[in-house]
Amino acid sequence: MAKLTDSEGEARETQTWLQFALACNYINKEQFSNLNNQYNQIIGMLVNMMSQSKSWCTFSLTNQ
Repeated sequence: MAKLTDSEGEARETQTWLQFALACNYINKEQFSNLNNQYNQIIGMLVNMMSQSKSWCTFSLTNQ
């Protein structure tokens, strides 16, 4: 779960850097919109995975 939380934070940080890239004219509005939308989808998937982690994460330290 911690890795998913870390991944979400990294994706949100990338969105912040995309905003800086747009403000500094390193990318245009179309590129920003495309990349930002993709990161929104990634973040949505990560949040969904975190909210449903009990259904797919069955690893247990007591089984070792």
